Amino acid sequence: MEISSSSLKLSSPLCPSTINNLQGSSSRVDVNYTSLPKPFLQLDDRRSQRLRDQQASSHSSAYLRSSFRKKITAKSGSQGWDFGRFIKTLYFFNGPPSPLKLVTSVFEKLTNGSTEEPVKDMETSGIILVAGATGGVGRRVVDILRSRGLPVKALVRNEEKARNMLGPDIDLIVADITKENTLVPEKFKGVRKVINAVSVIVGPKEGDTPERQKYNQGVRFFEPEIKGDSPELVEYIGMKNLINAVKDGVGLESGKLIFGVGDNTFKDLPWGALDDVVMGGVSESNFIVDLTSGENGGPTGIFKGNVSTTNNGGFTSVRTKNFAEAEDLSAYDGLELRLKGDGLRYKLIVRTSQDWDTVGYTASFDTSPGQWQSVRLPFSSLRPVFRARTKSDAPPFNPASIISLQLMFSKFEYDGKLNPTFKEGPFELPLSSIRAYIQEPLTPRFVHVGSAGVTRPERPGLDLSKQPPAVRLNKELDFILTYKLKGEDLIRESGIPYAIVRPCALTEEPAGADLIFDQGDNITGKVSRDEVARICIAALESPHALNKTFEVKSTVPFSEPFTVDPENPPPEKDYNEYFKNLKDGITGKEALEESTVSV
Repeated sequence: MEISSSSLKLSSPLCPSTINNLQGSSSRVDVNYTSLPKPFLQLDDRRSQRLRDQQASSHSSAYLRSSFRKKITAKSGSQGWDFGRFIKTLYFFNGPPSPLKLVTSVFEKLTNGSTEEPVKDMETSGIILVAGATGGVGRRVVDILRSRGLPVKALVRNEEKARNMLGPDIDLIVADITKENTLVPEKFKGVRKVINAVSVIVGPKEGDTPERQKYNQGVRFFEPEIKGDSPELVEYIGMKNLINAVKDGVGLESGKLIFGVGDNTFKDLPWGALDDVVMGGVSESNFIVDLTSGENGGPTGIFKGNVSTTNNGGFTSVRTKNFAEAEDLSAYDGLELRLKGDGLRYKLIVRTSQDWDTVGYTASFDTSPGQWQSVRLPFSSLRPVFRARTKSDAPPFNPASIISLQLMFSKFEYDGKLNPTFKEGPFELPLSSIRAYIQEPLTPRFVHVGSAGVTRPERPGLDLSKQPPAVRLNKELDFILTYKLKGEDLIRESGIPYAIVRPCALTEEPAGADLIFDQGDNITGKVSRDEVARICIAALESPHALNKTFEVKSTVPFSEPFTVDPENPPPEKDYNEYFKNLKDGITGKEALEESTVSV
């Protein structure tokens, strides 16, 4: 447990005007409200005053040691210090090495003054993972991202091949998505976005030239067969494994529940009170779970108590015990609190260290009286505070290493400022959930390169003679398109913000031709691999591409090769103009009958 001199004002001129950032918390579930415990042990008023007077003239730890060996008297009906509650607070949070060390750490090195030093920006960055990075589209994606100076990792099966193709300094994850045990979580640390260009290998039955001339011409020019792993293993099981490997890193559109109501469950945390009793005050609070007082008659947590400025106090708080494992929220942009306001200003304090006396990353928030509301606190807004002072030299907040959370109601803000909404007396703050969120506008975090035609093999009334070979030969190719569609469905069901790009027949032609984007899986034609790579990268940054499935082809017919004059290349496309015309919920599956052949 750690005290960060948060929210306590001491009368001595040698003490800080505010003590900010107390830690605390534990978990308890009560169906009904329970009355708060009454003070039962307290220091004699004259003794406590003498303690403060002597401390003001000397910060000697020897004095503190001798003081706490003296008699503590019990009085009823007066505002004295509840020493018993102080001890309970210490040991609820697994306690510091000794009460003496705790008290000494609180009173030592306290100085007056405020600081208006600027707070460092909390920078965040993320790696883009390219799966299938040695394929025709994947290697182009890697080259473009690196040319733009973006952090890239390449997921490949063959390290030697990857380094020969992509360069010796490429950051690799050597793994096989068809083998779950190779997708070690540590390998994906820092991955925030994914472009998946993994695909089952299709080649000519009779073989190809060393330069893969037949492959580069496209399936329509040769009799194909599956080479290597089956479509089921690559397109479906492999997709499932890949999604599971990156899911925590890239985040979910709906966010991640940390505490409270969500997904038809209630996730509890071990909360406990940490009030100004640790500084001699008499304020007290607790945290309960009420099973019927939530927004829709369901469960909710309630932070409630009674705050008093007696004995130079003025704050209450509840804090979680340190998490068994650090919570990694680096895929998200902040924490959202769903609560019923009372018009007061509170604080949320986030800890990234298991130590007791350390910086707490803090944000104040106002509430509207009598209303259920969502309060979003961006990680970038968290202020590093230590012993009432903003620490401009503190390390940047690390959302990948969250150890505990704390809620506080205090008379004090930061750096000598006061809470403008503070009032003594009872308070109550129902809190139904704490959830990590992704900042709007959302953009895709997982862009998948699929294939046009995935919904057509079993589509009723379709003239197969006019369809590409993969549609006509779906069964002979081990149901390649069927499993590609099943893989797409896994993405849609994952909760990850996505975009699915379905190119028509891929060519080695340069990018630059005019394009047609369509939905419903009806078009045929060709499109450059280079163009598809650029579309995928653009989709990562476009809110208009979010959760869209679309097909793409060039306006140039198969019979006409497309070339570019190197001296006069076509202008870069604004792919966002294409994305803007896409609609939600159109996949081509709408045309399928319920009696589609199951695999």
